[in-house]
Amino acid sequence: MTVATIPPRPYSIAHRGASAYAPANTLAAFRKAAALGADMWEVDIRASADGVCIVHHDATLVSGEALNAMSREALRGVMPDVPDLSEVVALAAELGAGIYADIKDAEAALPTLHLLQNAAISPVIIGAFSPVIVQTLKDAGSTYPVAGLVPIGADPHSHAADADVIHLCWEHLPAPQDTLTPAFFARAFADGKQVVLWHEEDPARMARIRTKPVTGICSDMPELVNPHRPPSDYPFGIVCHRGANRIAPENTLPALECALAAGFDFIEVDLHITSDGEIVVIHDPMLDRTTNGNGPVTQHTLAELRALDAGSWFDPFFAGTKIPTLDEVLNLLKRYGARAYLEFKSAPPAPVLAQVERAGMLDRVFFWSFNRDFLVQLRQLSKDAQIMARREDYPTLEETLTDFDANIVEFTPSASAVDIAALRGSAVTSMVAYMGDDRSVFAHLIELRPDRFNLNEPFAFTRYATGRGRYA
Repeated sequence: MTVATIPPRPYSIAHRGASAYAPANTLAAFRKAAALGADMWEVDIRASADGVCIVHHDATLVSGEALNAMSREALRGVMPDVPDLSEVVALAAELGAGIYADIKDAEAALPTLHLLQNAAISPVIIGAFSPVIVQTLKDAGSTYPVAGLVPIGADPHSHAADADVIHLCWEHLPAPQDTLTPAFFARAFADGKQVVLWHEEDPARMARIRTKPVTGICSDMPELVNPHRPPSDYPFGIVCHRGANRIAPENTLPALECALAAGFDFIEVDLHITSDGEIVVIHDPMLDRTTNGNGPVTQHTLAELRALDAGSWFDPFFAGTKIPTLDEVLNLLKRYGARAYLEFKSAPPAPVLAQVERAGMLDRVFFWSFNRDFLVQLRQLSKDAQIMARREDYPTLEETLTDFDANIVEFTPSASAVDIAALRGSAVTSMVAYMGDDRSVFAHLIELRPDRFNLNEPFAFTRYATGRGRYA
């Protein structure tokens, strides 16, 4: 193994699947990892008492019983969501993902190797913390790179001496990125080894480590490893409708952060006002659909709304997720250096504008509302606010632009290509909204060549637009 085999960009390795958005090491987590564009899934592998390779991290159950002392059938009774390795490998073959096999039990080493060698998946890396397991894999003639996982306190070069890949599991160090010195890489490459990095979820640290000459980076948020970049010949922007709402509950911080971690330009959020004058992010005027509460949002205080569960309706994994405030969204934008599309629902322009200006974010958001009076008020309050108008609401493009001096015009997929072309290169931004995932519509949208796309399926669209993945 040589430095020449390092991929042009680090493999995005979903740590136990997309474990920020689904229970770790479950088929649900691996499916979400695929949806988020992960190249590989990191899979923890143990052996049951009757020799079945199963996917689970811990050696013991909550009851304290050793996992490898139980038969596969008995384990199904107490942990029904724990898959067999064969199920995960079959899913990877179906979805076009690779496997990063972290072998926890020595008894699982050779069965895992044989299962992977018989499967039509790529890329594959197989490894372990145990140098004994690493040597077992090497002696068995592994056709895959073998990784030595390095704990904190161990010398990586000696601990992984018999491995092909040094995998640093140093996420709990205060500043693990500072360990990636030129001297470290020079020694690793001189020994003919590649490097894989710990699971990383901090965007600032990820920005530093993704530029290093590494084979892959693990993350609970695999979308963070290689964020979306539009093609250089068509640098379009993407607005994520209610965040990554197929991955996490719409209009909540997990969905919004997922979209930003993936590198998308804008998140779209809906704004309501509470009975005590605070601005919160939720789509419906009523609480019933997306929370465990009921009644109008505007008839509840912020404290009452924050006590609600806004995640369980989507998936039990998100139980306890809160309705976010506008301030929380603005802070998230700052963390990622990102932008937002703010839609006034019941929230009036004045308090929203005041919060945005107080946060110093006026140049990083644009506004719209079904309530035209709100948009007229906003323009009266601020000549600098970026305001959107919908072309479908006006007889002509000229009237669309002049009603309240719109800065952005949103079109439908059936819009006139002439109107969109008329805005190209002007001070007014064109945007096409599409809430579906039909590839023929994606192709048409790209032919229209607007400046931005407002999408409900941003991951599917970008896979199609960049020619990667199952939509290629």
